[in-house]
Amino acid sequence: MTDRSHSMQPGCLLLAAVLVLSAWFAAPSTAIADSHAPEEAGLQIALEARERGTGFGDFTARQTMVLRNRHGQESRRDVRIKILEVDDDGDRSMFVFDQPRDVKGTAFLVHAHRTEPDDQWLYLPALKRVKRISSSNRSGSFMGSEFAYEDMTAQAVEKFTYMYLRDEACGELTCSVTERTPVEKGSGYSRQVVWHDHDAFRIWKVEYYDRKDEHLKTLEITDYQQYLDQYWFAGTMTMMNHLTGKSTVLNWSDYEFQTGLDDGDFTQTSLRRAR
Repeated sequence: MTDRSHSMQPGCLLLAAVLVLSAWFAAPSTAIADSHAPEEAGLQIALEARERGTGFGDFTARQTMVLRNRHGQESRRDVRIKILEVDDDGDRSMFVFDQPRDVKGTAFLVHAHRTEPDDQWLYLPALKRVKRISSSNRSGSFMGSEFAYEDMTAQAVEKFTYMYLRDEACGELTCSVTERTPVEKGSGYSRQVVWHDHDAFRIWKVEYYDRKDEHLKTLEITDYQQYLDQYWFAGTMTMMNHLTGKSTVLNWSDYEFQTGLDDGDFTQTSLRRAR
């Protein structure tokens, strides 16, 4: 890994995007690992990363989604994104596709939750209707990309069990490597292996293993920048599918924070009107 300084997350996925604070608040992850059993250490690292990403309020951003097939051929999509932080629950997220013409006006709404299954809806302008994404379909591809619907939401700490594995170099940084196992039925993954740096608990890499425990995909997160003097957000997220040879790159730009978004911007009515 090269020097890359954030985690959504998309998670963040945000997809949220991947959020974390700067190092000066840090309780070093090495101290966590040294003073806890592996299961507790893994949980504490995840909680610390979430704590450092809390308090930004809301933001808007733009995203270029590049879909690349195994032969290197590319197609591009332009997306607008808005995120609202919700106290003691998951975030509200909306993705609106502006280009190309065949997907223009398509919009995706997520009400994430910490303990309950997330609510997700997709607006399809050609049909002029909102489709609810059921729990059983969240392992499916999001808009033809290598990201699944379940990757397009913040990864709530409560929805996994954890295990600290080791520390190792990640570029010029040192990372703690942990394993998290989904507790929700319907996930397409048996487990995920996550790299958090020691400086600011940013996520740099996630390996995804399918239900047969085959290494299905790898997400690499780079080009972090700090906003509001404390929050780190990624500039680039690259998801590689090892089974198909396809990849998807998300390039983030034009972050604007504390824009005054509220719950009314994240309803099914606003989803239909988002174009």
